Amino acid sequence: MGTREQVTDERLSGQLVDDQETVVITPQRPRFWRRPAVKWTRRAVLAALLVFLIVVGASIGGALTAPGTDSTAARLAEWGRDHGLGGIVTWLEKEQYDNNQPQVGGTPKGGIPTAAGVETTTPPTGSAQAGPQVQTLPAPAPIPPVAGAPLPGEGQWQTVVTVKGAPAVRVASLRPDAQHTSFVAGVMWMDPNLVRGQLQPGFQDPGGKWQASDEIAPADRSSVVAVFNAGFRLNASQGGYYSEGRTVVPLQNGAASLVINKNGVADVGSWGSEVHLSPDVASVRQNLVMLVDNGKVNPSCSEGNGTTWGWTLGNNAYIDRSAFGVTASGAEVYVGGPALSVCTLGKIMQDAGVVRGMELDINPDWVSGAYFHDQPGGQQPQGFRLYPQQKLPPTKYFQPSMRDWFGWYARP
Repeated sequence: MGTREQVTDERLSGQLVDDQETVVITPQRPRFWRRPAVKWTRRAVLAALLVFLIVVGASIGGALTAPGTDSTAARLAEWGRDHGLGGIVTWLEKEQYDNNQPQVGGTPKGGIPTAAGVETTTPPTGSAQAGPQVQTLPAPAPIPPVAGAPLPGEGQWQTVVTVKGAPAVRVASLRPDAQHTSFVAGVMWMDPNLVRGQLQPGFQDPGGKWQASDEIAPADRSSVVAVFNAGFRLNASQGGYYSEGRTVVPLQNGAASLVINKNGVADVGSWGSEVHLSPDVASVRQNLVMLVDNGKVNPSCSEGNGTTWGWTLGNNAYIDRSAFGVTASGAEVYVGGPALSVCTLGKIMQDAGVVRGMELDINPDWVSGAYFHDQPGGQQPQGFRLYPQQKLPPTKYFQPSMRDWFGWYARP
């Protein structure tokens, strides 16, 4: 039998000597993750990650629990855009659109709808007096259908709100084009002699403190006749925002501008050439470029230019879109509907008599046209969606809104 002799100073030799074999013993060292420098680095990284998750979680939690009726998807999308994730949000929206493109062909379920809340008793319109010293605009001509032979009621105006006994708000419904024939878009016509417009802020966009409310204030509930969304987020609108004597974002020359004068009458035009800042201007909301000008649809509507029409989904995507314009007589017209491209939106505006008009917001989570009937005893007014497939309810603006919007109210 051989003998085993251990070298006394293992730190120097690191070996055991045996008659049969030599066994090498490696001195124990701290594992990589246990080394002091690595341990401190790991702790710092984990601490930073924990802080990041807490901050992000609190931020997202704040977005999800903010006031209003906006959907979870809309809130997360807005949070992402506000935190440098706009490209990812746009990509997700495009993926959703590509997998859920609107149906082609078919007919609207139930046909062209009769407007909810239609007023059946109104005095003659036109140049006739509706009441003492109240002049009204002539009734608008029916909208020519663009989807072929008209369905019963298609493009026909229905009075849904009266003020002082005269038609103040009319609506019409029609199919958006000859392909998406199972969908119905809505058009809302308003008489500025009987109603007044106001730009209302959102608590997030533009944010800040304003005299105007971010919701339909209780004092205004008896006079509200219509509401609808404003334009893109200000950081994507390619334009500015002016209200109550304050400029939130500088106004851009050439931008399509919805101007409301201090008398509550609205106008639309290209900033710096068709509309200007004057002492009579109460607010200016800009968004993209003019869609309809001099009664003609902007030919760039079909070019797919993200710089002109926004990068969200492109101008050729058939999605919910909205627009606002004015006619030659001064009537104020809002259009909202599903399965619309920029071009088909412009065509509906043109056919409704709009001579100057602009696109507002897009996507189902933001298009929000509605009209209202006053209720007795100070109750919340009864509201009606503008078109059947509209996602957002008419009660949306009875709570604070994240984004700016427009309210139209009966003149006293």
